[in-house]
Amino acid sequence: VASESVDGGFAAIYPILRALEDAGRVRRGYVVDGLGAAQFALPGAIERLRALREPAASAVERDVHLLAAADPANPYGAALPWPRRGETDRRPFQRAAGAYVVLVDGSPVVYLERGGGSLQTFPAADDPELLAAAMAALATLIADGRVRELVIARVDGEPAGASPHREALIHAGFVPGYRGLVLRAARRAEPARASA
Repeated sequence: VASESVDGGFAAIYPILRALEDAGRVRRGYVVDGLGAAQFALPGAIERLRALREPAASAVERDVHLLAAADPANPYGAALPWPRRGETDRRPFQRAAGAYVVLVDGSPVVYLERGGGSLQTFPAADDPELLAAAMAALATLIADGRVRELVIARVDGEPAGASPHREALIHAGFVPGYRGLVLRAARRAEPARASA
């Protein structure tokens, strides 16, 4: 309701949600910690949340999602606040076109700003396994053709080459370049020509 700016807010749609609950189409409950007590969700969504209740035991089992920051599947910045590194953390995370967020086991780990020049980390990035999974997910932007190259010049406001997260980026396939740490698609080999 908050992210869609519904006229009248939650009170305006509550009767509709209650009718859907009475018809068995949605369930009411305390689904997301930190939000109000009157929450409604599709039955399948509740089962999926229950399945993700416990974090995975290893990186092989991690649930990693690279999402556009404005994607409705990303609850951060809409239904949930962006995690902060303390009271003085005022970094602007926007749900803007061209920005991406990597969620690992449901927690945001890294935020790639529009244009890809700057990477911001969340408190979950302090876990090396979560950070490695998030950095590897950034490579899918190249692999699936969404972007031709990523040039990360800054990480958490510092030059990428001096960042404590530099090694995680290099391990994910980034290479040092004059503009920062760079990840490009692998060049395809030219087909061999037969000589006549």
